[in-house]
Amino acid sequence: MPVSTDTLHYRLARPADIPRLHTLIDRSVRELQTHDYTPTQIDQALQTYLSLDTQLIDDGTYFVVEASSEDPEAPLIASGGLVACGGWSKRKTLCGGDTSLDGDNNRAGRDSSLLDPTKDAAKIRAFYVHPDWARRGIGSKILELCENAARADGFTRFEMGATLTGLPLYARHGYVEMERFGLPLVNGESLTVVRMTKGN
Repeated sequence: MPVSTDTLHYRLARPADIPRLHTLIDRSVRELQTHDYTPTQIDQALQTYLSLDTQLIDDGTYFVVEASSEDPEAPLIASGGLVACGGWSKRKTLCGGDTSLDGDNNRAGRDSSLLDPTKDAAKIRAFYVHPDWARRGIGSKILELCENAARADGFTRFEMGATLTGLPLYARHGYVEMERFGLPLVNGESLTVVRMTKGN
């Protein structure tokens, strides 16, 4: 467990963070989502819907959280120093990572066209927290950063495809469940996600 001298740093993700983000996402999903999804569902989803979407990094809308000691010379901890990540999107894709069901980068359902902030809802995307740092308010802080950044871009409404695990967090912050649907997995199973919205 982290000690009291740890300091959290919130910043935008950079391409150099990608290897550490893969590590963080894998551990977060495998340890925190086991009560909501089976091991097979998790394995399949980590190759598709719960994989990293690098478009968010390219767009400058993805945040990472680093943990370090008050001593500037102390090494970063957790997954190479990353304890959480999450972002928002100005594009139409609701959820999912780069990797498709057949291994290419053009997964069915992805739509990278830009949203119109005057009529569309910004998408809240891809929140993951290191298990050692769960339930400490980090996800709430990232959500606040995302909403503020989206509002600065003109958005007044928000939408997401939440995992069952993330649903309680988003509900606490005013997101309303609209529908549940299954995302198809290669083995014939599906991954249940929840479309949630916030705003007028």
